[in-house]
Amino acid sequence: MPHRYLVIGSNSFSGASFVNYLLDRGHNVIGVSRSEEPHDVLLPYKWHAHPGQFQFHAINLNTQLPELMKLIDDQQPEYIVNFAAQGMVAQSWITPADWYQTNVVGQVLLHDELRKLKYLKKYVHVTTPEVYGSTDGWIPESFHFAPSTPYAVSRAACDLHLMSFFKAYNFPVCFTRAANVYGPGQQLYRIMPRAMLYARLGKKMQLHGGGHSVRSFIHIDDVAEATLRIAENGVAGDSYHISTYDTVSIRQLVEQVCDATGVAFADLVEVTEDRLGKDQAYLLDSAKIRKELGWNHTINLADGLKQTLDWVDTNLETLKTLPADYIHKR
Repeated sequence: MPHRYLVIGSNSFSGASFVNYLLDRGHNVIGVSRSEEPHDVLLPYKWHAHPGQFQFHAINLNTQLPELMKLIDDQQPEYIVNFAAQGMVAQSWITPADWYQTNVVGQVLLHDELRKLKYLKKYVHVTTPEVYGSTDGWIPESFHFAPSTPYAVSRAACDLHLMSFFKAYNFPVCFTRAANVYGPGQQLYRIMPRAMLYARLGKKMQLHGGGHSVRSFIHIDDVAEATLRIAENGVAGDSYHISTYDTVSIRQLVEQVCDATGVAFADLVEVTEDRLGKDQAYLLDSAKIRKELGWNHTINLADGLKQTLDWVDTNLETLKTLPADYIHKR
């Protein structure tokens, strides 16, 4: 049965991929982001026709909350999934107040309005494992917060605020924390598409700290499926980890890209000093969502890497004209 979803942060990689996943399953979607839509090559929902199912609105949460709430009241979505955040870790040290404004203050003001809505069945808050800091071993959703960057602090603060709303108002919030996402359509400043693009262009990229930090990478389609299951069947007040149990160092990931593109590691990479406050590892135990909601990941890293490289190769002429570095917006 089709439902009506509002997706905040629909221009983001995760947001746009989730919109596409919803549209492919017949749902109606209202997308909201602070900027106009980027190039179609970065919007998976533009790669297929979904006539009449999707509408987009450029609304800045920090400056246009009344406009956003009017849209929500007009459309009355049953589900709201919020991907919106200042999301870059290293840059959060430069202007931390911007991260607190968007990820805490702006969100608190939004939630204070959303808690009054009678028609809202579920609010899914897409947050981050960065709230845990660097961890040792596989951690459950109950693991304590120990954020180590302004970005992580801002996300942890918002998560705690939302839990207070759940306890005080029974606000129907669920939290998602995913491992490192990747896949076709990802912004070029992220490690996998950047490595692929630079390999194809014969350019060198920086690898902070030699790439020794360990991560689990998960394909965005698996994350989208998990997010939909959480929206429809997740327990209010609960958090859900979305992850595989496979790990790889950032260096090993780049080496896999080198193997796939036929470029020597030394020709692609320039090793630089590590980023301030970078977590060496956070490994998410995803047993809960597998057991309670019947989710399983279906795309392994080798297949997903090939799929992503195919996207880069197919769109190389377009991608090489787009900014490859993060552009900060308030």
